[in-house]
Amino acid sequence: MPKIAFMGAGSTVFAKNVLGDCMLTPALKDAHIALYDIDLERLKDSENMLHNINANHGGHANITAYTDRKKALDRADYVVNAIQVGGYEPCTVTDFEIPKKYGLRQTIADTLGIGGIFRALRTVPVMLDFARDMEEVCPNAWFLNYTNPMAILTGAMLRATGVKTVGLCHSVQVCAPVLLEGLGMSAENIQWKIAGINHMAWLLEITRDGKDLYPEIKEKALKRETPHNDMVRYEIMKQFGYYVTESSEHNAEYMPYFIKDKYPELIEKFNIPLDEYPSRCVGQIENWKTMRETLVNSKDLKHERSNEYASYMIEAMETGVPYKIGGNVLNTGLITNLPKEAVVEVPCLVDRSGITPCHAGTLPPQLAALNMTNINVQLLTIEAALTLKKEHIYHAAMLDPHTSAELSIDDIKALCDDLIEAHGDWLPKFK
Repeated sequence: MPKIAFMGAGSTVFAKNVLGDCMLTPALKDAHIALYDIDLERLKDSENMLHNINANHGGHANITAYTDRKKALDRADYVVNAIQVGGYEPCTVTDFEIPKKYGLRQTIADTLGIGGIFRALRTVPVMLDFARDMEEVCPNAWFLNYTNPMAILTGAMLRATGVKTVGLCHSVQVCAPVLLEGLGMSAENIQWKIAGINHMAWLLEITRDGKDLYPEIKEKALKRETPHNDMVRYEIMKQFGYYVTESSEHNAEYMPYFIKDKYPELIEKFNIPLDEYPSRCVGQIENWKTMRETLVNSKDLKHERSNEYASYMIEAMETGVPYKIGGNVLNTGLITNLPKEAVVEVPCLVDRSGITPCHAGTLPPQLAALNMTNINVQLLTIEAALTLKKEHIYHAAMLDPHTSAELSIDDIKALCDDLIEAHGDWLPKFK
């Protein structure tokens, strides 16, 4: 009976997917599920919901909510991380509103850019606290990180702790099917290869019965009627040759080409949803008011297994039956033209021995170069988080593709100072 601890269990819908998946997995149905969150109301909501799902699927799991983090982690075999430090208010609002005063607009701001940098800086200390507890009470547990910014947080854990950590995202397993669906092409019998970094991994190959599908994909993409939600990714594919894993609203802010104060017409041309994440959060908060009763208190609530990696990985480790994922791991020579300090997203084999990353080889040079523009920011943000040196925050921001394309050095440093002040105690003290 494995113990699965879920940190940030107040993420009720996500907890339903990951832990509901585990309850529906024969090898995991008897698991001890430990829930932890600092928001006690949301913690109780998730506990009620999971008890209802459990009751409707045989009642095998042992579900316990904890207000003591160390007790939740005690003797865990697997720790799933889904925290959001600072929440929508005040921190996400701060990440968007202060940059706007400098003319810097964002879409999601959770992975790169000035918003991604500051989300990382307030999250790394909390995750290092998790790691210290884990090293004491569950030193052999696997840490399955779903929290963004994925590469920065996973990299900080791998560099600064002894915890076995892998970063997990949703974009790899849906990349090829979403691409083909948008072009009216079947996803039946396709084979694909993806490698790169989180949110900027590359669909390097896509075939059906041995036939390369890229020529047809590119031809159809050029003819697709606009506007649609994949326009930035199509432009990246047109200019750099390959389709990128994460959505257009994300990738619009990872590069210097799309959100430009000097060229406001690009926003409409590429259908870029500025302030997408705050709008989404407001919608989710409103929807939760009506969804809560149905999701939390429904005695008839059931679940269907999702495509989230966590339950399949835990199942593979428990049973020894191999499963392949796209995982975020340290670049131990896996991608030969990216630095060894980087966290890369590559195919990984999961079985009873743990997680074995696969060698992906050399990326096309233009793709490695694009990845490096993001890796630079990731590595310097990790440096800032671990050394607490303010100069590295400046360095990360000055090297960020979107920020540096829009602002002067003086404005970048002033923006960082304003964000440090506005975040207050949500951040550690930098020197």
